[in-house]
Amino acid sequence: MITSGKGKHRVTLKQQKIGEDLLLILQGGEQPHVGAVVVCEPGKKLKIIRLGSHKDHIVLEPLARTAANKYETTVVAVGGIHIDHITRYDIDKIIQNCKEIESCI
Repeated sequence: MITSGKGKHRVTLKQQKIGEDLLLILQGGEQPHVGAVVVCEPGKKLKIIRLGSHKDHIVLEPLARTAANKYETTVVAVGGIHIDHITRYDIDKIIQNCKEIESCI
């Protein structure tokens, strides 16, 4: 498990091998949830499923793309981060923490 940040800005990424493929589970904030699913196959167009009005695909996409390119395998990234009454500062901190996690993949 990879973790970045503290308090409500803390995000964690779990990685699970499924055969040769990889499942990434991202969660964080005050109420983790499933807000999006991103599927990245090497050499193919990215697939995104957004649940409701959630925008979690914004941080899941780079994680899936980085892992797929690095390991040359299919990657499914799922998860969500929720903070009540989120501010621009909160969003920037979450994105920064997700980028730190991405650098550790």
